[in-house]
Amino acid sequence: MNPVDSPAFTDDTIIVIVGTNRRNSLTKHIAYYYQQILNKHHADSYLLDLSGLPADFTATALYENTGKNPEFNHYKNIVERAKKMVFIVPEYNNSYPGVLKAFIDGMSYPSGLSNKKIALVGLSAGHQGGALALSHLNDIFSYLGSNTLALRVKLAQIKTYWKGDSIQHELYNELLHQQARQIIAF
Repeated sequence: MNPVDSPAFTDDTIIVIVGTNRRNSLTKHIAYYYQQILNKHHADSYLLDLSGLPADFTATALYENTGKNPEFNHYKNIVERAKKMVFIVPEYNNSYPGVLKAFIDGMSYPSGLSNKKIALVGLSAGHQGGALALSHLNDIFSYLGSNTLALRVKLAQIKTYWKGDSIQHELYNELLHQQARQIIAF
């Protein structure tokens, strides 16, 4: 069943978006971890994993092909119905993954992301925690009329702190819980 049509998918469901299409990525593990944090705060959530996007969506779902790719439309409908989203974003080449930009470009313009409430979490192997990636994304979301939380969690050197299935860093966990509470109340 399409989650948008599911009775469990309500207007209060927070969509957690895996900001890469790399399969079995650490980003996906962090997204699941964030979803568990939302669950601890009694919030409904749904994980949207971009690794399931059709490989050819940039040619079959954008521009003159808008609305013609049912697989992409599934993703698009979830995002456009949601009121709140959390983007878990890995740093790629000092910014964010191109697939995420193309995905955002596939939303209805200008209203597909307008008035959405968005939280941003960046992760990187380096020292900045995806700070520039989150800055770039924030600019795009502002342009599209979305509202982003001021607290952008930056998980620097994430490979050092990801152990098994959790983050072993007290401050990171504190910030993630704080941000989760904020997006729930937003």
